[in-house]
Amino acid sequence: MPVQHPQLRVSDADRDQVVEHVKAAFAAGRIDKIEMDERLDRAMTARTHADLMPIMTDLYGSRPAYVPPPTTYPGPAAESRDRLLGAGAHLLGLTGLVVIGPLIMMLVAGGDSPYVRRQAVEALNFQLTVLGATILLPFTVVGIILIPVIWVLWFVLSIVAGVSAVSGTEFRYPMTLRLVK
Repeated sequence: MPVQHPQLRVSDADRDQVVEHVKAAFAAGRIDKIEMDERLDRAMTARTHADLMPIMTDLYGSRPAYVPPPTTYPGPAAESRDRLLGAGAHLLGLTGLVVIGPLIMMLVAGGDSPYVRRQAVEALNFQLTVLGATILLPFTVVGIILIPVIWVLWFVLSIVAGVSAVSGTEFRYPMTLRLVK
């Protein structure tokens, strides 16, 4: 079903929907970083639905170039599911599944939800950074003193990130190596 009024102005929600589709296409490997940046720039500066159509045309083949948001809201169930899974990505590390927890969440729901994928990638990068610091720091005198501090920060920041994910806000761990994109 093509857009009936392509010259109508778009809302922020319309732009956000296209941005999520472009990010999902990048995460799935269907477009590269440069193309994603170009499409995001065009999406964020689009004024009408006709401006958004070319951004989506080749991503979905024979599907319509742009599908306006449904008139009925899918409800908070899908959104709350994503938030809980995002929080799980952060909090599973506290159960002993240090690197495995975020990977599980990424595999379970990362392909379906860009929000869960972002949360799982952030948690995975943080867990890998803490694991690397725990392994490498004992080789220095200062590192032996810092390890308990790092573990306390790991515990506190994991909880803060989990609560932040449940509330639907983005959280970036400080001093984290971003190894996984």
